[in-house]
Amino acid sequence: MDRRTFILAVGALLAASLDARAQPVAKVYRIGILEPIPAAQNAANLDALRKGLRNFGYVEGRNLIIEYRSADGHADRFPDLAAELVRLKIDLLLTRGTPATRAAKRATETIPVVMATMGDPRPIVASFAHPGGNVTGVTTFSTELAAKRLELLKELVPKLSRVGLVHNMGNPAAPPEWEEIRTAAQSLGLQAELFDVRNRADLGRAIDLAVRQHVDALVIGADGLIQANQQTVIGLASRNNLPATYPAREFVEAGGLIAYAVNYPDLYFRLATLVDKIFKGAKPGEIPVEQPTKFELVFNLKTAKMLGLELPQSLRLRADEVIQ
Repeated sequence: MDRRTFILAVGALLAASLDARAQPVAKVYRIGILEPIPAAQNAANLDALRKGLRNFGYVEGRNLIIEYRSADGHADRFPDLAAELVRLKIDLLLTRGTPATRAAKRATETIPVVMATMGDPRPIVASFAHPGGNVTGVTTFSTELAAKRLELLKELVPKLSRVGLVHNMGNPAAPPEWEEIRTAAQSLGLQAELFDVRNRADLGRAIDLAVRQHVDALVIGADGLIQANQQTVIGLASRNNLPATYPAREFVEAGGLIAYAVNYPDLYFRLATLVDKIFKGAKPGEIPVEQPTKFELVFNLKTAKMLGLELPQSLRLRADEVIQ
């Protein structure tokens, strides 16, 4: 190589190096997820969220990092977990349920918070249309659906006269659901009983008490404690021959009798749109809280037969799925 060629080659290498350094480095977004249950138990929802994010170009291992934290059914852990995620300098915090969302809002006033699911967000946001602050997300209508679940249970169990609500009344979302159940029970000519559960041991005690009080069937509330102990709750109801309606289809897939609820994977998929808007500069407080559009009624026929129940044709025709 002659001297002129050598100088030209070195110059080209230097120019390429300077050009590479001048290129902007693609931002890697960090999402913190605060959930009541472990990731393995939440796989269907997380898969839907990742699918939605990929549609907008956010891919783990390339330009996205997900920091997942589970309270494992213990709501008192949310404040520490939220603070931990904030210290990681995340770009956005995604939460599920009222206790997790409240903990997130108290942990930060600047990091955007997206509510993955929320029974009634009005205690958290100013309004659905203009949430204000650093919070937006989706709602699940869990309060409004409580009465409908009881109506379906009455249709499935014609001799129903006494119903019990199993719920964690320490969850701010629970008292409104109890009021809905009481009102619906009265209109259906039923007597309603409340069984408050605050820890795993309370679950067994609540079902034992329901049996002693001659409760005919149960409405199971949507709470992190109950979600984390899903199989325990289903097993207790089954062993005591108690028909029960549940707050999500995964309970029915695991052996529960009936569920009427929003389609949670659909909600998680839709969250990606909110996340993308925020990453592109939108303020969460100016993004309206979205309401669910997809609901599903699911039965477990095997469980119904075990309980000696016949699935009425009217319910069978309305069901989105009957698990054999």
